Amino acid sequence: MSKVPEDIIMRRSAFAWVALTTGIMLLIPLIAMQFTKEVNWDRADFAVMGLLIFCAGGTFVLLSRKVPRKYRAAIGALVAVVFAIVWAELAVGIFTNLGS
Repeated sequence: MSKVPEDIIMRRSAFAWVALTTGIMLLIPLIAMQFTKEVNWDRADFAVMGLLIFCAGGTFVLLSRKVPRKYRAAIGALVAVVFAIVWAELAVGIFTNLGS
């Protein structure tokens, strides 16, 4: 009897993978700050972006657990669009003056 591999979304460690990925993604601006003055983040920038990335990943995991597998791409696209809108709003203030 062969064991069917468990879906990574359904594993208990899915949120650990989201946290690890968030940390790795935050290394990009941290490393860039060492080489250029155009990237100038402070602790608040790292905290907000870390929270935004982790929440987006966590939302994807939670929603993917609730809907059938065939809708995961749509869930991912929806989460990515909401992430991009919130990121742009915080960065430059598209709809409000939050980023300004």
